[in-house]
Amino acid sequence: MKLFPIFADLKDRPVLVVGGGAVAERKTLALLEAHADVAVGAPELTPALAELLAAGRIRHLAGRFDPAWLDGAWLAVAATDDRGVNAAVSDAARARRIFSNVVDDPELSSFQVPSIVDRSPVIVAISSSGVAPVLARRLRERIESLFDHSLGRLAGLAERYRQRIRAGHPDLGARRRFYDWLLDGPVAGLLRQQRPQDAEAALQAALAQPLAPAEGSVVLVGAGPGDPGLLTLKALRALNEADVILYDRLVSDDIMSLARRDAERISVGKLPGEDHHATQARIHALLVEHARLGRRVVRLKGGDAFIFGRGGEELEHLRAHGVRYEVVPGITAALACAAYAGIPLTHREHAQSVRLVTAHCREDEDNLDWPALARERQTLAFYMGVGQLELLTQRLIRHGRAATTPFALIENGSRPEQRVLSGALEDLPRLARAHAIRSPALLIVGEVAGLAQSLHWFGEHLEGAPQRLAA
Repeated sequence: MKLFPIFADLKDRPVLVVGGGAVAERKTLALLEAHADVAVGAPELTPALAELLAAGRIRHLAGRFDPAWLDGAWLAVAATDDRGVNAAVSDAARARRIFSNVVDDPELSSFQVPSIVDRSPVIVAISSSGVAPVLARRLRERIESLFDHSLGRLAGLAERYRQRIRAGHPDLGARRRFYDWLLDGPVAGLLRQQRPQDAEAALQAALAQPLAPAEGSVVLVGAGPGDPGLLTLKALRALNEADVILYDRLVSDDIMSLARRDAERISVGKLPGEDHHATQARIHALLVEHARLGRRVVRLKGGDAFIFGRGGEELEHLRAHGVRYEVVPGITAALACAAYAGIPLTHREHAQSVRLVTAHCREDEDNLDWPALARERQTLAFYMGVGQLELLTQRLIRHGRAATTPFALIENGSRPEQRVLSGALEDLPRLARAHAIRSPALLIVGEVAGLAQSLHWFGEHLEGAPQRLAA
């Protein structure tokens, strides 16, 4: 984090604005909104600043900048069109350990003024650390559309009733559930309908009734392949409401960073060589244990829980033990990895069907229908197959798949470190070794995989041709 975000209480505290033009005017008005004691230092003032001075809302320090103007100030803003003056303000402020902002000049600034979404008392601030103000403004426009203007009234209502809510619900879990009801239920709806008196009456009625005991539940959430942008809105909401999160090894750190900060996080990922049955039994036990304690549990799985994720087994266990549950689907690896590699899984000219196959099995347990898998004009997506590339290649070619059939091996699909290796099926094991492909990786076999060479758009593409390897 380049900058540390803070919200400063400037009420009745002296703040210096250097400059008397339009930019200084905007900064002064924003500071007055925060009830700061604003002094404007400049030879001349705009008509609007002059009106503020006449109304007694600001003080005027006439003339060119004098470091003594900073005496007693908490913050300083330099808003002149003279970089030499702005630099002098910055230097003098730094010498006095006063934070200063030089408008549109991050190098001279010790703090940045963010773009604001104002739903007072709720304030959302967006900063690009001073490097791309236009981007920050665009983000502000997007966020503005997400929050109804009644949000401020709702926050104000919660503030007025805060002590009564705490007294009525001393238990933290119960109090959190009450706030969830307040934010998502009829009170918020009445405020959106511009019925503040009815909203307050609904809140008072709720406080007069005892809160029902918490009922624990489990949400089975598919986290997708790793890119946090591929999470569904329901998945994000579940992560922010969770009391406990049981997450797999392949769930990315970027996705975990979106979860509620105070949620208990339990890693339940299976590692190679472990007894997976014992690990799954522990997961089942943890799900039931935490749900019976009245907690909201998120079972977070990479990809989609119902595609080679044992999601069905976990739901069966929850149902057998009377635990309420719901499912939030995720984007499975075959869909995401193929899309991020530029590979259409179906194509009118090349493939009319798709097969999702787990390759995570030993040779002596091989019970796949290889003749069916070796047929042409279909796409095969092999999960967990990096350690089985020799076996997969041999079986497919032996049962009739052409040795020249294109493949694409997608490592860390959808993540910043994504690599896509493509080539002919007969060369797959050798090329994977040459490029040191590691798990997690998904293998796509079929004519459509050849399109990765021309349609790739994300991450690094590794051409499997021998001359490229030699280079």
